[in-house]
Amino acid sequence: MGKIAYVFPGQGSQYVGMAYDFYREFHQAADVFHEAEHSLRMSLPDLVDVVLKGPEEKLNRTIYTQPGILVASYAIYRVMEESGLPKPDYLAGHSLGEYTALLVAGGIELFEAVRLTYLRGKYMQEAVPEGKGAMAAVLKIPPEEVEKVCEEAREFGIVEPANYNSPQQTVISGEKQAVERASELAKQRGAKVIPLKVSVPSHCSLMKGAADAFRLKLAQTPIKNVDIPVVQNYTARDHKMAHEVRENLYRQIFSPVRWYQSIEYMVEQGVDTFVEVGPKNVLSKLIQQTVPEVRVFNIEKVEDLEKVKSAL
Repeated sequence: MGKIAYVFPGQGSQYVGMAYDFYREFHQAADVFHEAEHSLRMSLPDLVDVVLKGPEEKLNRTIYTQPGILVASYAIYRVMEESGLPKPDYLAGHSLGEYTALLVAGGIELFEAVRLTYLRGKYMQEAVPEGKGAMAAVLKIPPEEVEKVCEEAREFGIVEPANYNSPQQTVISGEKQAVERASELAKQRGAKVIPLKVSVPSHCSLMKGAADAFRLKLAQTPIKNVDIPVVQNYTARDHKMAHEVRENLYRQIFSPVRWYQSIEYMVEQGVDTFVEVGPKNVLSKLIQQTVPEVRVFNIEKVEDLEKVKSAL
């Protein structure tokens, strides 16, 4: 029997009503939502309402999206844990999802994780004026080609690879004009380019100021060594020591997410089953593109629990 990894989604997977059936049916899930609301009672007193009832425009604001996805994903995980699903051998999360992974690993408490994701969203939102930044997904050309088009578009401003999502999908991020130029150059090489609806150009050097402001909050937050290895975006390697985890969380904000490299690393360590926990199934699709030979499941709705339990 191979090893199991649980993975957690990041920004872009949110929708109004995510994890609502878990919230309604299981007190463990409802407890997560209400503890999160208590944690942010001064900053976002309506967090639970916005996650479960909307409006969508509000949920899509980074300060709501980041704690919202964390809470929905962790609420589902808490029910999985109670229902007797096996403990994972590895954990990972895409960008924001790394905080959910750390929470599951026991490296941080829920109260602190919710507060950190809110502040992370706040500093990221404030770092670049609305409309100055942009992100785009580049499909059908390899990551090396995407790196080249970013180099060539540099005369128009900052543009960098932000997410290495799969060998066929790389997201670029930076200043709007430079991202548009890199997108044109990618299309000339046969790529399909999809501009992303985001308010913040994440995981590029424009976020260095946000990361520096956030670093102080990270330093003040109790983070413990973890029992289950967390494969972090910045290195695409597993970490257990608190000081490494903290440093990688800081660097992750202005560095690319090495997602498919993280998946390949876990497969090299013997993982043959991935379970995506949280809203939508974006990561499941990326994993299948990267390592088609592994088993991939996702738990988003209550009915998924039994299906995955019997399959595992």
